[in-house]
Amino acid sequence: MNAFKKGVRMDIKVWMYVIYLAVSVGLTIWVARALARNGQVFLEEVFAEERLARAVNSLLVVGFYLLNLGYVTVAMKHPDPVLSTSQAMEELSLKIGLVLLVLGALHFFNVFALGRYRRNRLRQFATHPPVAPVGRLPMPSAPHGAQPVGAHPPTTPPPR
Repeated sequence: MNAFKKGVRMDIKVWMYVIYLAVSVGLTIWVARALARNGQVFLEEVFAEERLARAVNSLLVVGFYLLNLGYVTVAMKHPDPVLSTSQAMEELSLKIGLVLLVLGALHFFNVFALGRYRRNRLRQFATHPPVAPVGRLPMPSAPHGAQPVGAHPPTTPPPR
């Protein structure tokens, strides 16, 4: 009887692992394809060359797969026994939630880094400063005897 219970626990844990891998790998592939497809336009704007943008896009996809699938496999192990399906579901939700957080963090890091690169590239090609220089504006000449706007009337010193 004890061997049967141990076998059932192992089966629940094995099923938990199988579901975790299927969902995590599926999410990783789906997100990578969506980012590669929709990010191509962004990368063409960042690098201003289609060939370079395609190459960087491919490299980003490979790096994305390596980082995320590496995290999925490292985070798969669960050292404690799984005694029930509800416990397995709770563990699955935690593990898949962490995978989604890693996917989101990788995405935002990439967008931030590429946006920063784009801003720096555009700043290098700028021919004029982004804001007009601040200085004194020439004052219009006033007719003789008239006081400019904002000027104080001359004061005469008091008699001694």
